[in-house]
Amino acid sequence: MRIILGSDKDGFELKEYIKEYLINNGYEVEDVSVNASESFVESTKAVSKIILEDDSTRGILFDGKGSGSFITACKIKGIVAAQVSEERSAYMTREHNNAKIITMGQDIVGKELAKNIVKNFLEADYDGGRHQVRVDMLNAMC
Repeated sequence: MRIILGSDKDGFELKEYIKEYLINNGYEVEDVSVNASESFVESTKAVSKIILEDDSTRGILFDGKGSGSFITACKIKGIVAAQVSEERSAYMTREHNNAKIITMGQDIVGKELAKNIVKNFLEADYDGGRHQVRVDMLNAMC
């Protein structure tokens, strides 16, 4: 699975840590923020563009609190994103909402917790079924 990473300057350190974790665990990683974006809007748009072009990819965005990237991602038609700060929500947003992107805040989430969040997000599969009605409704809103 290819994972697309992006961050602004406030999330860059956590992004680098998670990037190393993903590579060490055999994931294909594409980093759109090799140099930290000045704004979370830039990094979020870059990650979202790739996600929309390749449905098999997943995105992880980092900023100071996680909320700026989340708000930006939710403005993009076809993107379902979740701001997460613990493992269960990361898993469930993928399983029930078909989220393709999660966002995390470097000021909120520590490194070990971030690894567990990423692990849960990437191990979850979308259930579809009754959840697809909701996902279709979300996508129709943009």
